[in-house]
Amino acid sequence: MSEWRGFRPLSVGGGWAVDDLLFRFLVDLEVQKAQRLRYCVSLMCLAAEVAPPETAGSSLPSLAEMVTSSIRATDVAAPWDPASVALLLVDAETTHLASILRRLTAFLGPVVWSAGASCYPITATRADDMLRQAVDSMVRAREGGGNRLYVAS
Repeated sequence: MSEWRGFRPLSVGGGWAVDDLLFRFLVDLEVQKAQRLRYCVSLMCLAAEVAPPETAGSSLPSLAEMVTSSIRATDVAAPWDPASVALLLVDAETTHLASILRRLTAFLGPVVWSAGASCYPITATRADDMLRQAVDSMVRAREGGGNRLYVAS
């Protein structure tokens, strides 16, 4: 019997880590579903300060691998590089984002992080707008000195 060797998302006990293309597709599908069933979907972009080259090693897990164990099985993470990740949080409103972020950053220790978020239907009505708002908010948080969450308004 031959084994199927196609794309397999990584799950580390909680949510799923997928590539950027699949992530964008899932965000678009989830927003369409949320429009029909009338629930909230949030996007959060999280970046952590990169470790110095002498301490960074390939044996250290990526940020996406670390956060997937702390998110629900219905949520999805897309690593952008070892120190940043985008999260699709199903049925999470803007009021839930601070507590979700506290849970995700608890294991980062003294590392400086920045986060930006958006939410359907509160801040955006399209998947592309949500992603743009979340990235822009993350950049504002980073410019504001880090260890901040900015939510699009």
